[in-house]
Amino acid sequence: MTCICNAVAGARPSLSTENNFMNNHPNPLDHQNISTQEIEKFSQHAHEWWDEQGPLKTLHQINPIRMAWIAKHVVLGNAKTIDIGCGGGILSESLVRAGAIVTGLDMASDSIEIARAHAQAAQLSIDYQAITAEEWAQTHPAEYDVVTCMELLEHVPDPASVVHAAAQLLTPNGTVFFSTINRNPKAWALTIGAAEHLLKWIPKGTHQYDTFIKPSELSAMARQSGLEVFALAGVGYQPWQSKSTPFVVTKDTSVNYMMACRKAKKRC
Repeated sequence: MTCICNAVAGARPSLSTENNFMNNHPNPLDHQNISTQEIEKFSQHAHEWWDEQGPLKTLHQINPIRMAWIAKHVVLGNAKTIDIGCGGGILSESLVRAGAIVTGLDMASDSIEIARAHAQAAQLSIDYQAITAEEWAQTHPAEYDVVTCMELLEHVPDPASVVHAAAQLLTPNGTVFFSTINRNPKAWALTIGAAEHLLKWIPKGTHQYDTFIKPSELSAMARQSGLEVFALAGVGYQPWQSKSTPFVVTKDTSVNYMMACRKAKKRC
């Protein structure tokens, strides 16, 4: 019921702070949205990114439904795409195989090296960069048809900053995809209580409950950055369907969910 990204977590600002992002952070280059402690924590598993039975197993299991949901809303063939928080490249490689032209960003250099090596071995062309989305957006505005940011927002100190960068990177007719975890007792019970402690699917300490994000909060961040939400879906766990791909897309957004956004139309 959860996923790992090798991103960065830390103290989370309140939603009111996030809603005032533009006023508080006029220059994203002065606001590096990272935590050394979190980078080090997730870098410990860098060598296990492509072990489908290892601690990152759930990312491999959830990837097919992420890809199917993305492909449902956009044409990936020749689409210039950027994967924010790409980790070891699981989603990035799937995007390339679907025909997209992909750049992957992550601040964990160990994971980026694993991603580069795996792509090279698979003879896939992916431009991996160890840089924040905020910094990349300063030099690549309005450049990408598709922006993906999956299982990252709950791991960064300021998710509104990443949402804003995603909006900056997007072409006027592009689409951005987010996925994260809702904040409620059920989400805590399944993602932390069950997945981390009871079932031990992922390492303890992967998630912090107060960094989870309600769909209404993520929608507000998107609107503040000039985006509008046009699709929302939940991610459910149904192991009786398939042992290798037990996750399914559902209407239940109470735990894991995905959100698709595009640039808001200017009203006269």
